[in-house]
Amino acid sequence: MICRKSDISCDQVAQILKKGGVVIIPTDTVYGFSGITEKKYETDRKIRQIKGRSESKPLICLISKPSDISKYTDDVIPDNLLEKWPGALTVIVKNKGDDSTTAYRCPGDVWLREVIEKCGNTIFSTSVNLSGEPVLETEDEIVSVFKDKTDLIVLDGDRKNAKPSTLVKIENGKVIVLRQGDIQV
Repeated sequence: MICRKSDISCDQVAQILKKGGVVIIPTDTVYGFSGITEKKYETDRKIRQIKGRSESKPLICLISKPSDISKYTDDVIPDNLLEKWPGALTVIVKNKGDDSTTAYRCPGDVWLREVIEKCGNTIFSTSVNLSGEPVLETEDEIVSVFKDKTDLIVLDGDRKNAKPSTLVKIENGKVIVLRQGDIQV
């Protein structure tokens, strides 16, 4: 199904995600593949298969509000970083209970945060492109390549020259900038 963002409710998108569907949705940066992070649905595997992405390359998780980060990590996020959420900032933290890490972002788009909230869980996100290829910037490109590969495509205009999120890692209490985007750190 393909529709405009203005023609579909957050509830409708959340229902598709909560059933294990993979969707393409606009974010505050580029379009992203998304799926709910509940393991039973294996949406991370589905997204990797669609993109041709390696198992070793992690997907980020989107949260609906900045305070949600404390559900997933005991790392202390400095206030000057938390102040940049919601926004185009991705923070890699150590997961609660083990030494693995996950990247989280609280997107600046209010509609997207409402979708996440209605899912009652984090959702995966990764740029819309085939692995190793440039990010697709136009609605026409996205539809022509992926129209039969996802459960839903939500369109909201082209994203030409959009920068990816700034990517930082919290390590031993220090902030390490891995990729500089629009948000200055």
